[in-house]
Amino acid sequence: MSALALPANDNPDWDSGTAELGHVLKPGQLDLSHKVILYLEDITVSFDGFRALDKLSLTIDSGELRCIIGPNGAGKTTMMDVITGKTRPDEGTIFFGQTIDLTRLSEPEIAHIGIGRKFQKPTIFENHTVFENLELAMKTDKRVWRSLFAVLDSAASDRIAETLGLIRLSAHAARPAGLLSHGEKQWLEIGMLLMQEPKLLLLDEPVAGMTDEESERTGELFLSLAGRHSLVVVEHDMAFVRQIGGKVSVLHEGSVLAEGRLEEVQADPRVIEVYLGR
Repeated sequence: MSALALPANDNPDWDSGTAELGHVLKPGQLDLSHKVILYLEDITVSFDGFRALDKLSLTIDSGELRCIIGPNGAGKTTMMDVITGKTRPDEGTIFFGQTIDLTRLSEPEIAHIGIGRKFQKPTIFENHTVFENLELAMKTDKRVWRSLFAVLDSAASDRIAETLGLIRLSAHAARPAGLLSHGEKQWLEIGMLLMQEPKLLLLDEPVAGMTDEESERTGELFLSLAGRHSLVVVEHDMAFVRQIGGKVSVLHEGSVLAEGRLEEVQADPRVIEVYLGR
């Protein structure tokens, strides 16, 4: 049986790839025995008769940095909505690793198992400092009394310091987030997602509104994250897509039109006709 056709398993920690040996994964460990973190197969979504996704099939490898491009209305946002549980597909299957059926989980459950999503407009706590934003985003007990009296241990402080360095905001740790530039706010939100320890990051037009310098630094950040995390980036900025490289998937009318390196898909006559030639 192929990985795409695997039946759902009520135990998300079960390693189907080594089931014959009676081996189980450690609690919270994702089954990446086939080196693929996300499977979408024949996903169809309709809104009032309009097919936003039409038998969309896509796979993302573990540690991969994938760019998704395509014209407006191609289904890019709907695809991300389906992965995160915001929209339920009419047909098709979505697996996180080999065994976790995302169509059976709610939005909070999907976020909890390691899928983080960043929207175009940054969502941060503007009246809190950069450090406090990262602290609030940590995977900790969020009950009121626990939060009020919590004291950061050294490991948590080290994680925040490491993330601040990664997103290049160490010098702004004590600064109110509302005073950051647009690009810095985007980096802070990415840092907040990283504090949740995601295995897969979905990023929707992350460099929209950024300066050229901010876009370049964002590309450097994404390249540093690839390998440790899997990233799916929806973007229209071809210079940015070229900078981060890797495989590109072109969506059109709700399905994958072409895939390959950017220079390959840019030379595809179908892509030129429906997207790049406009």
